[in-house]
Amino acid sequence: MKIHEKYIKRCIEIAKNGLGTTAPNPMVGCVIVHENKIIGEGFTSPFGGPHAEVNAIQSVADKKLLERATLYVTLEPCSHYGKTPPCSSLIIEKKIPNVVIGTVDTHSKVAGKGIKKLEAAGCNVIVGVLENACQEHHKRFFTFHNKKRPYIILKWAETSDGFIAPENKSEQKPVWITNTHSRQLVHKWRSEEQAILVGTNTVLDDNPSLTVRSWTGKNPIRIVLDRAYKLSKKLAVFNDEVKTISLSENEVDFDEHLAKNVCYYLHNGDIQSVIIEGGSKTLQTFIDENIWDEARVFTGPKAFKLGIKAPILTVSPNTETQILDDILRTYYNPKS
Repeated sequence: MKIHEKYIKRCIEIAKNGLGTTAPNPMVGCVIVHENKIIGEGFTSPFGGPHAEVNAIQSVADKKLLERATLYVTLEPCSHYGKTPPCSSLIIEKKIPNVVIGTVDTHSKVAGKGIKKLEAAGCNVIVGVLENACQEHHKRFFTFHNKKRPYIILKWAETSDGFIAPENKSEQKPVWITNTHSRQLVHKWRSEEQAILVGTNTVLDDNPSLTVRSWTGKNPIRIVLDRAYKLSKKLAVFNDEVKTISLSENEVDFDEHLAKNVCYYLHNGDIQSVIIEGGSKTLQTFIDENIWDEARVFTGPKAFKLGIKAPILTVSPNTETQILDDILRTYYNPKS
């Protein structure tokens, strides 16, 4: 492996420590190397805290080595003031001579300005190392700024005969299709995204909390589609564990562009990623409007024979994983 790729790969690895906590900032990873030895590492702090470059520089024990070091980073260092000062200014201040960048930041406030600032100060800058991998890593951030909508992940579980829920239920709670290992994985996913979205029927039928309970992590913001104000505030989704946004026809138009309208509203609210957990009607709405990036679909061994049919995807899965007696298929939207 080429030496620059080795360290950018490490940047991506450590950047994932910020998953679910940095939005609306990107989850950046940074490594500082002196004479082929890592002397500092850092990743983006939760929103409002220091960026990856700052954390990496602060972690270096002997700051004198910075003047002969190379800084590796997944995303172009920022050049503007936000909640923290520009990272490009700090790199220049510390006289770090070499900077290797995975991919350019397409956000209009940066978009090459950080690179130009570093070069103007005399830094030797290399751009585009493991570029595709870095763009994939920053997919939530890029989707939000380039497409003006959140990164959309669809998730559901269906029976072996293609149903997402039984025809009749005796209790207001979920009927589990998957095993506990699959359900724990879903809670992990929730902790990684900024928000979770469901429709009215899911809340009425299952009374879900939509929180992270089987995993340690941050609860996502809950978003509920409630067009006609059917939902009682006594339902679990409105408890005080985490913020809930209720969208009625006063907030978004429930027309043939519902998915687009919801995404427009969420983009304006700085929501960078959403995992949509059903039910079938809500999921199919996003599929039919082709507003989705990933779909994660479990198939359990149960059969309902009758019930609510699962959503329909017309693309083939990209990956397939066995989780005990469940099968997890992951789809990536080829048109996204």
